Amino acid sequence: MTYSAGMTSGAGAGAWQRRVRKVGRPVATRLWTIDVRGLERVPIDGPAILCPNHISFLDSAFLMLMVRRNISFVGKAEYMDSWKTKYLFPALGMIPIDRSGGDKSTAALDTAEAVLRRGELFGIFPEGTRSRDGRLYKGRTGAARLAMKLDCPILPVGVVGTDAIQPPGAKAPKLSGQCSITIGRPIRPERYRGRGAEHIAWRSMIDEVMYEIRELTGQDYTNVYAGERAETEPTVAARVASVTDVLPTTMPDMRELAAVGH
Repeated sequence: MTYSAGMTSGAGAGAWQRRVRKVGRPVATRLWTIDVRGLERVPIDGPAILCPNHISFLDSAFLMLMVRRNISFVGKAEYMDSWKTKYLFPALGMIPIDRSGGDKSTAALDTAEAVLRRGELFGIFPEGTRSRDGRLYKGRTGAARLAMKLDCPILPVGVVGTDAIQPPGAKAPKLSGQCSITIGRPIRPERYRGRGAEHIAWRSMIDEVMYEIRELTGQDYTNVYAGERAETEPTVAARVASVTDVLPTTMPDMRELAAVGH
């Protein structure tokens, strides 16, 4: 891999993402019908973590285009092995993560921590990979660890319909279709402080995030990590907390960007 744990202070989204958003948003909304709800829940400044479900390569691209602030997103380290993406995706704010785990994954979270300490937005798919069957899988605790360490909220995000526009494995998106992005209520780390061992608090917090995503998307929830087998739990409307909290150069072609993400 061509990245290292040292890529922290300057990594993340910057001017390129702002430029692409300015040009790409009108292009995307002309090609596709993108229904976005809950933008008022994204804080106008300060750190926050966005946690979407993951059903298509387009999930992060559409969220990046629709939210008014830059988002630094975690992406698979394999993108750094291709000449098509090794410079472009980091320029757009991608933080590469080695999904084999251990110290290599920790390096990506260190970079994410630097992003949040700068008061910026960080995006991560808690399932860790795209769902191939449309179900919602158990969340990994990295986002909760960061939220509790830096005392910043997690915003669950429900994405529906992007898998019909560009299914997992498709080389390019269809040039029509509709999808929705719904940003849920912030989940705050202070609700989980003092709840026993640290790892239990992390698990409890990310489980709430996943239940909120399930409510936003209506997906069947499977209580195992993606790639494992388990019985599917029944989908019910889940509200695991009773408190609602609402917070007030040349550009690349969008179709070309989508085509390299299959």
